[in-house]
Amino acid sequence: MLRPPRHHHPDVPWEGPPDPQGPRAARQVRAVLVAVGAIGTVLLTLGAGTPGAASASASAQAEPQTQTSASASASASATGTDRPRDAAALTGEARLFRTAGDRITFSFDARLAARDGDDPLKARGTFRRSHHACDGTGGGFAEAKVGRLVTGGRAAVVTGTVTRTDIERIARGTNLRVGITVHDDGRRDRLGHSWASTGDPVGMGSVPECAGPAPFEKVLAGSGDYRVPPWNPPL
Repeated sequence: MLRPPRHHHPDVPWEGPPDPQGPRAARQVRAVLVAVGAIGTVLLTLGAGTPGAASASASAQAEPQTQTSASASASASATGTDRPRDAAALTGEARLFRTAGDRITFSFDARLAARDGDDPLKARGTFRRSHHACDGTGGGFAEAKVGRLVTGGRAAVVTGTVTRTDIERIARGTNLRVGITVHDDGRRDRLGHSWASTGDPVGMGSVPECAGPAPFEKVLAGSGDYRVPPWNPPL
């Protein structure tokens, strides 16, 4: 049994002799704590840098895509693919139904620009009619410059002055204005022309602007299609 040293005060409890390893152990613990703290600082620094690197990489990858999108947009603008659609239009080509087999074709490219949406007098384009007998004899064509175009729902009325033809009787006339009406019903379109009552555009004479008959003719199934988009003029 260990006894307290002689110089030890009797009123103070004696806890035994001091541990010679105590100071050394304390120093080792402090050294370990310092090392752990340093490693933690390094890891935090590296961890903070990783998102920045990833962000920079993502930005570098996104930049070419942004440039590509801008280039595509500029290209679309240059080619006019992003321009607004026409305010009103009558387009397409189809043959009329004839039991005798005559080939009667009407084609249209009549448009009213979006900027002129409230003025059908500014419509532009052409329309054409050709008629040839089923046996290949006779017939001819006539082409007119669009003067007026009015549409409502899926119906359109267009008038124009004949500018080209190989039909001598029509060629001798001057400023002959004709009118055509089209109904785009989505399944089997219909058409009417201003000389229906006489069968002779010259004998019928010029019609007023924006005047056309009811669309009484039927289009030959499978021969083509007419397109009349809705027109919404400001009222």
